[in-house]
Amino acid sequence: MSTSVSSISNPKLSLNILTEGDIRQIHSATLEVIESVGVKFPSPKALDILKAHGAKVDHETMVARISGDVIETCLAKAPPIFTLAAIDPDLDLPLDGNHSYLGTDGCGVEIIDAFSGECRRSNKQDVYDVARVADDLDAIAFHWVPISAQDCPPESRGLHELEAIWTVSKKHAQTETILDERQMRAAIEMAALLAGGKGELRKRPLLSIMQCTISPLAHDTGSLEAGLIAAEAGLPVGFMTMASCASTGPTTLAGNLVVGNAEVISALALMQMAYPGCPVYYAAAQTAMDLRTGAYTGGGPEDFLFGAATNLLADFYNVPLSMGAFATGAKEPNWQAAVDNSFSSFMAVSTLSDMLLGAGLLHGSRIFSYEMLLMDAEIWSILHAMFKGIDVNEETLALDAIREVGPGGTFLTHSHTVEHLGQLWLPTLMDRRTYSAWQVKRDGAREWALSRARQILSQEPLESLDPALKIEFEKIIETVEQG
Repeated sequence: MSTSVSSISNPKLSLNILTEGDIRQIHSATLEVIESVGVKFPSPKALDILKAHGAKVDHETMVARISGDVIETCLAKAPPIFTLAAIDPDLDLPLDGNHSYLGTDGCGVEIIDAFSGECRRSNKQDVYDVARVADDLDAIAFHWVPISAQDCPPESRGLHELEAIWTVSKKHAQTETILDERQMRAAIEMAALLAGGKGELRKRPLLSIMQCTISPLAHDTGSLEAGLIAAEAGLPVGFMTMASCASTGPTTLAGNLVVGNAEVISALALMQMAYPGCPVYYAAAQTAMDLRTGAYTGGGPEDFLFGAATNLLADFYNVPLSMGAFATGAKEPNWQAAVDNSFSSFMAVSTLSDMLLGAGLLHGSRIFSYEMLLMDAEIWSILHAMFKGIDVNEETLALDAIREVGPGGTFLTHSHTVEHLGQLWLPTLMDRRTYSAWQVKRDGAREWALSRARQILSQEPLESLDPALKIEFEKIIETVEQG
């Protein structure tokens, strides 16, 4: 169980992919779409809130047209900074615009078994096991529900998944599988037990909520109403667009950004209408349709560009961002996975996205791989080192050491070297052996990653959840299942 998290902050590298004028054009186009075309809100509760705030509501089509002035006024009420609390306060995650954190992703439906190698349907035990391995990695700052507990009833599945994570981890949990009002109330009840009451949960939200939009320009009934319940309780709520170029969004990247932006900010505005000042965040995982199959790609240059551009939009609205990265379209941890996950994470971190998602998933977020999880953690450690940049000062210029070593000498035994060795990046999976040493076993990152995962899973679990709380969780879940 890790006792710290590895965040990227104060980066020395940065990327400007859109000008201020570009961002304002996208914003203006978005407001025009929301006001003239409208967004579908298939929830009487949501439509009533929107109408009370001046939106033009068509109850038959459930489309609401909201003026740009109203959208901007509502978004201005959202807090720019808040903290994702952890059960262990030392693992809290301040969303202050100066940290990037990595989380797992979800919600995959298959897993490559760590011991048999079989690709099979996921279950609750897998959620528990993945959380154990992820919890051991400093690179993983928070848990998304990584895979689906498909052996649990659909009406309570999201609750079982949270229970599995909270059983073994004290890190923050973010769920995207609580999709209706009833489950959300139960999840809040469970989180309140952990926090010491609903008042304490509001002060220290141990749980944050992710909901997806339905591209183009629509929302889901359960997601809207669950989001409103979470916002009422003070839990951070985000809405994620996954608009795909040429299918659920325009082919052009700018047009796709407009569609996705309209979906996200219309939902965030709704949350502020209902509960002004509630913590909300922007979320996105936009992509491009595969031109051969029409499928969701999970990798490629469009994804990487979206990863950088979306954070600039979130910054424009002064709210944190949860950005889909990693989650390669590759079927195994291979060359394609390394390219996808390296570029997507680099582009997102280069604009200092607050939360990055996707560690451990393959095939466009469908299949979980323990090997990929640990290899993604290695990619994160490389980014962590890169974004520190190069410090230039009297000590790092090392003039005294250079003078003392002189021409033809060695720095290996010099005190300056010893003092600064810890600043050099040390891999855990990258192979730096000699070729002859490699020839002996011909193994590498995949084998080492899998071995580490198996080692963690073979250890006696260190369950951190109070047994009395576990019993209370089971009662709450049972109540939901009984209807």
